[in-house]
Amino acid sequence: MSSSEPDGTFSHLNEFEKLSWRPSVRDSGSKKRARWLQARRLFSPTCPNLRIPNRFLREGHCIPPARSGHRCVADSANLYVFGGYNPDFEEAGGSENEDYPLFRELWRFHFATATWQQVRTEGYMPTELASMSAALHGNNLLVFGGTGIPFGENNSNDVHVCNVQYRRWNLLSCREKKPNKIYGQAMVIMNGYLYVFGGTTGYLYSTDLHRLDLSTREWSHLKPNNAPSDLPAERYRHELAHDGQRIYILGGGTSWTSYQLDKIHAYNLETNYWEEIITKPHEKIGYPAARRCHSCVQIKDEVFICGGYNGELILSDLWKINLQTFQWTKLPAVMPEPAYFHCAAVTPAGCMYVHGGVVNMSGNRRTASLYKVWLVVPSLLEMTWEKLLKTFPHLTQLSTLQLLSLGLTHSLIQRLK
Repeated sequence: MSSSEPDGTFSHLNEFEKLSWRPSVRDSGSKKRARWLQARRLFSPTCPNLRIPNRFLREGHCIPPARSGHRCVADSANLYVFGGYNPDFEEAGGSENEDYPLFRELWRFHFATATWQQVRTEGYMPTELASMSAALHGNNLLVFGGTGIPFGENNSNDVHVCNVQYRRWNLLSCREKKPNKIYGQAMVIMNGYLYVFGGTTGYLYSTDLHRLDLSTREWSHLKPNNAPSDLPAERYRHELAHDGQRIYILGGGTSWTSYQLDKIHAYNLETNYWEEIITKPHEKIGYPAARRCHSCVQIKDEVFICGGYNGELILSDLWKINLQTFQWTKLPAVMPEPAYFHCAAVTPAGCMYVHGGVVNMSGNRRTASLYKVWLVVPSLLEMTWEKLLKTFPHLTQLSTLQLLSLGLTHSLIQRLK
């Protein structure tokens, strides 16, 4: 089923649309770098606390450099991208990036204007900026774990919180024993609790399951009743989903293996047992390939995974699994660039955004591309909203009173800010 309009102004369901990209610095020429240095000289004296590494492209466009190992979240108005890694000195900002090869920065992509902005925040931003976990809880971006340089030697077990409305970071003060310092773990928020599973110290891989009560800020180490032989295999760079009663593990692996998806483990909160669930293959294609370092989003009872690495190939496929029937379905959309160590997030309306990742193994090349794909048939409101923005791009320049006089609701006006 397609949600396109007769004039073709709306994207088709399950088709990736390219929103932004950044050419490799290696191919961009010296004139572009000269403009960037000139821009830095102009802006840095007035904004001494705002680093502007390698951001200025032709026509003044500002876009995050290529990266991997970052995380992103989305609300109705913005995609937020945090952290990341790029070993290419020039692409990572050169000598202007004091956190090279990491990115200690928060970006937002504003849906209404289709523009990027580096968010200037206050407070203490985490320094462990690769393979952390991130989730949006109301207006709060929660970041847990992650690793810095050298990887495996500089890990975190802290929870940092950034209020995206007030743009301020805080370190969450927690009680009881925290999880080990890890990275590559996965986490999910359910019923007021933050659940964290797996990860690695850089030497050992974990099967630990921890829970943080977000109201009391108290950590607890959950110890399932299973025999050790019935626990999920140790892993990192997997993803989690949930149905309110069970937490599901999707994929992941170690540095030498990637796990299959024909069977998935689920932790049952009511029984305190790990269960092994046999999934149903796509009728003609079978199961998704084993993978780690993929991305995952959830819409109600449906969970979508895309991209990743199976130990031999970088993947570009998009699959969904229904958490009631456990049926796998391969969707027709294909990522424009196969990628792993990328990130993805879904809006409340059901549009998924995919950013960055490693796209070439032999060249160890990363991308700055941003794509979107509708995973559900958009509502009439969303279709009308996108049409309105394309027809009247100046709406973002009007005052709230002017927008109200045009008949826009407060919730839509908030998307323009």
